[in-house]
Amino acid sequence: MNALREYVFYCCVLLQPFPVPFLIWVLCSSVPTAPANAQIVHSGQACVVKEDNISERIYTIREGDTLVLQCLVKGHPRPQVRWTKTAGSASEKFQETSIFNETLRIERIQRVQGGRYYCKAENGVGVAAIKSIRVDVQYLDKPVLTVHQTLSDVRGTYYQEKTVFLRCTVNSNPPVRFIWKRGNQQIEQSKDNGVDIYEPLYTQGETKVLKLKNLRPQDFANYTCQVSVRNVCDIPDSSVTFLLTTATSPPALRLSVNDTPVVVDPGKNVTLTCEVTAGNPTPTVSWSRYPGPMPSRAQIRGGSLKLFSVTPADSGYYNCTAVNGVGNPAKRNVNLIVRAMKNLTFQITPDSNKDSESIQIGRDLKLSCHVDAQPLDKVVYTWFKNAVPVIPSDSLIVLRSDPDMPPGTSSLEIVDMKFRDQATYSCVASFPDSIVQELRVDVNITQSSVIPPVLTVPPGGAKVTVREGMWTDLVCLVDGKPRPPVLWSRADKDLPMPSGQWVMETRDGRLRLTNVSRDMAGTYRCQTAQYNGLNIKRREAQVQLDVQYAPIVDPVYQDVRTPGKQPVTLRCSVQKANPSSIAWISWLMNKNLIPNDPSNPQQMRINQLEPGKNGTYTCKINNGVGTSSCIFNVSARPYNPEFYYDTPNPIRILKDNNYSYNLQWTQREPAAVDKIIGYWINCRSISASMALRQTVISKQIPANDPQKGDLMSYLLTDLRIPLSYEVWLTAITMYGQGDTAYRTIQYSEPYTYLRPSDHVCGFEDERICGFTQDRSDVFDWTRQNQLSQNPKRSPNTGPDTDRSGTKEGYYMYIEASRPRLQDDKARLLSPLYNVSTKGPKGSNRMSYCISFFYHMRGKHIGSLNVLLRVKSIAMVDTLVWSLSGNQGPRWKQANFIVNPIGPFQVVFEGVRGTGYEGDIAIDDVSVTKGKCKQENSLSTTVLSGGPPLQRFLSPNTLLACVLASLRLFYR
Repeated sequence: MNALREYVFYCCVLLQPFPVPFLIWVLCSSVPTAPANAQIVHSGQACVVKEDNISERIYTIREGDTLVLQCLVKGHPRPQVRWTKTAGSASEKFQETSIFNETLRIERIQRVQGGRYYCKAENGVGVAAIKSIRVDVQYLDKPVLTVHQTLSDVRGTYYQEKTVFLRCTVNSNPPVRFIWKRGNQQIEQSKDNGVDIYEPLYTQGETKVLKLKNLRPQDFANYTCQVSVRNVCDIPDSSVTFLLTTATSPPALRLSVNDTPVVVDPGKNVTLTCEVTAGNPTPTVSWSRYPGPMPSRAQIRGGSLKLFSVTPADSGYYNCTAVNGVGNPAKRNVNLIVRAMKNLTFQITPDSNKDSESIQIGRDLKLSCHVDAQPLDKVVYTWFKNAVPVIPSDSLIVLRSDPDMPPGTSSLEIVDMKFRDQATYSCVASFPDSIVQELRVDVNITQSSVIPPVLTVPPGGAKVTVREGMWTDLVCLVDGKPRPPVLWSRADKDLPMPSGQWVMETRDGRLRLTNVSRDMAGTYRCQTAQYNGLNIKRREAQVQLDVQYAPIVDPVYQDVRTPGKQPVTLRCSVQKANPSSIAWISWLMNKNLIPNDPSNPQQMRINQLEPGKNGTYTCKINNGVGTSSCIFNVSARPYNPEFYYDTPNPIRILKDNNYSYNLQWTQREPAAVDKIIGYWINCRSISASMALRQTVISKQIPANDPQKGDLMSYLLTDLRIPLSYEVWLTAITMYGQGDTAYRTIQYSEPYTYLRPSDHVCGFEDERICGFTQDRSDVFDWTRQNQLSQNPKRSPNTGPDTDRSGTKEGYYMYIEASRPRLQDDKARLLSPLYNVSTKGPKGSNRMSYCISFFYHMRGKHIGSLNVLLRVKSIAMVDTLVWSLSGNQGPRWKQANFIVNPIGPFQVVFEGVRGTGYEGDIAIDDVSVTKGKCKQENSLSTTVLSGGPPLQRFLSPNTLLACVLASLRLFYR
């Protein structure tokens, strides 16, 4: 059934130039919408593309090259394309797009980007199509060679054994082959009893060990570890060499500073030196820092590190490492701390044993002082009473590190407070013998100067209402002596403050919120801080923030299509609003106010859709804060057609340099409106000048009430090669015309990749029929026509037009002007032809005809060579045609036969001559099966997998086509 349907489809297409009955046209329109299907095609710098044992395609590429995967999608409506990746690194989504035939491109691919790539295509018809391809990234790092020595004494003094291990490690894909050499001689374990070559367990990467047992004099030599991935992806071999001598020894280091950490003042210069005390070969010294990178002002010279004008941000661990490939690296580190001090705070703690919240004579009192500093343990606190240093006694106790407070806190305890203890106490934090400025805080302690805090919310401030987008203040009033800061946070512990912080400090208890949004609504907590005040139970309060916003309505926009003379009901629903009560609702048609139903103001009913009632209906809903709108576009206009992009072989080449195009489409939601009776089609050529634009067709074509998914066709004729055209297509009902669909038709060569056909490549399409530039040549071929020629181009060389003589026609040529030099080569590669090598009965190979036109005018013409590149075990280029020197001002044809032994490419090689008058051009290239004809016919078409069909059918064939169409129609 499917085969018959396909046959009828092609038959109908070929019948279009004839005056066929309308029934046949309807049958051509009856092909249903197809579900999406996809195919992944590689077009990047692949080394190998093969099938593994589970029939999955594997794409092998070298690290650093460009990965290009194309998802060739079929199906209608046009499928949505999405690329995803798994394996290799963590799953990641590259892009999601609705662009047809989407290309995934990764520049300079890295090893972690290898894995399985999926192309998923969906169009809402049937199931989604998914194709995958595994990308294998090939790489070879430089190997690392390390030497390890083992010394062991046997009891007594009979002998001493010294064993050396040479360990060679490398990361690669695929696995490497190791070769060990002593000098220039390869080491083979079977021929030398003094060595052992093995692969250790539990190593990262690939490792091979060369064990030298009981060192002999000949073992002191140059050792080379050579690694190879057998030139896969043209990756060259790599090697590393080590000289083993009697003096070979691991590195040792000595640091210039003995004490760590090293504490310095800000602004100072610091020099750290790692001195190499042992090691052969001479170790290499490097510096690093943790955490973070080296400061920008750091200067490294050998084992010396110098830091200029250090700041607290330069603090950290500085690591010195010496490596010479022998044994383990030698490491030393130093902790550098740059002094800094900020945020000096105090706390007043009444007698905690009595649960007191105020100062009372006869009870204990504690004053605490804390500063944020580095290093914290080097801070010295000094206490003063009325500007006189405190002398510790039984009633005044100084705690250098208070265990009840955060680390680095100093406290002054006043035991059994007397009237004489009421005074001004000062705490001074400093670094002895440092330029860092000391910090000081003063606290006045009397019964009247220290009052517990009170936290209140001003009248009417417990709930704050604000409109979205505005600003507001949340206020908590704090009183007391001394008055502590107020800390703000969300009552919901899972929500941060609008600034992103969890807690915000305010000195006056006023929190300002700007650009308020609805997600800021909720309860906010204010509470007193326990520092810079009394260290007692916190006071707290809450403020409710209410954010008002305009209604959220549904739908925001809706396109309503309906048959004419039918009732229509529109409804605008409120999803959320604050306040929720509605102030007013109004309806407009085309911006004019219209009456609504008072009993149901959110609904508008159109009793009968007539031409005068088509238009834009707007429902505006206001809740006193703002207005939101539902917009309805109401009409009986048909939806736009949707063009079909997967028409097999839509282009047919006609006589007189013309071509036809089989335009196909489906109708979007045809049942939504009145019966579609036809389409208005317009087609005109594309040109930068309006005067040169040519209209090919502008008329109404019939349609027979198409259903959803029906594929309709129309054959556009009299299209001029190689011009492109704009097409407008509009559905028509008894109501009138609907929405218009637009499409650009671009002429492309009817050329089938990987299968030679009778078609000719004239390079009219930018894809140049799948030809590519050779990356290993000196320069490239250039695509050009008369309109794109440089007006200052070299005279007396090169063609004026392409072989057809039209100014729009393209050709390929080599530019011989500077900077080109004599004998520079440009090579153009054809697609790869995966063809059968079995010839006709009685012959061993299939013959192929290579035909093309060439233009070689100029006194400096070099050579045009054609090579046959056959891919088998090795890639071989064979010269099959060559011509040199000036051949005159006209295009000339060349054709010859080749008999390849396997898949092949045709290589056009242009060689620059002695001067700039040496442009060479080619055009109208074809590769066909069999022997060369006198001239290539352009009037045949190849169906996929089938024989050529002549354009004109005999009467018997025409009758058979009609009968098959009728059988399919009535079945």
